[in-house]
Amino acid sequence: MNLEKNKKTIMFLIFYTVILVFALINIESILEFLKYILKILSPFIIGCFIAFILNVLLNNIENKLFKKLNEKNSKIWAKIKRPLSLTLSLLIIIGVIAIVFILIIPELANTITIFTNNLDNYKNESLNFLNNFGINDSQIKDFFENLSLIKDDILSYLSQNKESIISGTIGVASTILGTITNITIGIVFALYILVKKEDLQRQVKEIAKAYLPNKKRKKLEEVSHLSFVTFSNFITGQVTEAFIIGILCFIGMLILNIPYSGAISALVGFTALIPVFGAFIGTIIGAFLILMVSPIKAIIFVVFIIILQQIEGNLIYPKVVGKSVGLPGIWVLVAVTVGASISGILGMLISVPLCSVIYSLIKTSVKEKNKSKH
Repeated sequence: MNLEKNKKTIMFLIFYTVILVFALINIESILEFLKYILKILSPFIIGCFIAFILNVLLNNIENKLFKKLNEKNSKIWAKIKRPLSLTLSLLIIIGVIAIVFILIIPELANTITIFTNNLDNYKNESLNFLNNFGINDSQIKDFFENLSLIKDDILSYLSQNKESIISGTIGVASTILGTITNITIGIVFALYILVKKEDLQRQVKEIAKAYLPNKKRKKLEEVSHLSFVTFSNFITGQVTEAFIIGILCFIGMLILNIPYSGAISALVGFTALIPVFGAFIGTIIGAFLILMVSPIKAIIFVVFIIILQQIEGNLIYPKVVGKSVGLPGIWVLVAVTVGASISGILGMLISVPLCSVIYSLIKTSVKEKNKSKH
């Protein structure tokens, strides 16, 4: 019996070694293949991500908003409940995005108009500012002449390399078109998942029941449930945190008497949905809007947002989001930093709940091990 067991172990080690050596030798080809597979599956990955976000809002609408209607057990209501709830979920998300754009775009257009109309004044003020630092008109003239020469060099380069520039532009346009196509397919796929989620869940359970042992199947169900709860809590916590940061930004801007307080606070709160670093995106646009009214207040606004961002990143975010996913604050910061370095904004969004799931699984495993030893 031991001899047979040893043979299996040796064969497994040999097989594992061969696979490992093959993978190391062909690592570049394997990575390219995985990249190709990921590219093909990207619309469906995006769709699953969108479906999960929408599902949190959908469940609240179905189970809380329409709670009394659900208790009546009407057959007609059972048929229209899902389409109606899904439509309301989409309308809420589209409405929030539309409100932010309605608040920001008119102010942004107005700011650009002010900047264009006062361009000559800005030029004169800039020249006077430079003269105060001992930079005379001849030096400024020489600078603009050199700038003109640089412009001519740039135009010459563009004319000589127009074919590569055109091909590069076509490449960028095709990338943008591909991204839009993937997002569109992802949205359609997400809607299908949400409409048929009970059927899909039942099919997955049937497949797991058919091909997995009971112990592994139960473990898979536990991990799936934990992942679902963690990601749902993360989304809820992220929205709560974004709302808090938007309110704090609005109150601070009112106290400091900074213009565009409502529009900029809405933008800062909306971009704060991106973990930890998102508010800085709203800061750039907000600073530009305020700059056209008062450069001093624009500087005050940037300093205020930096302070608010420190409070949000070190106190509010770890407490609100970290608590909602059961992850200690220090690990929230680690997860966001690592996720951002691996996959940018998408990595930042996924890293916290993913790290929370891993943390919970390790925590449960450690408890079980210690309990078995005692």
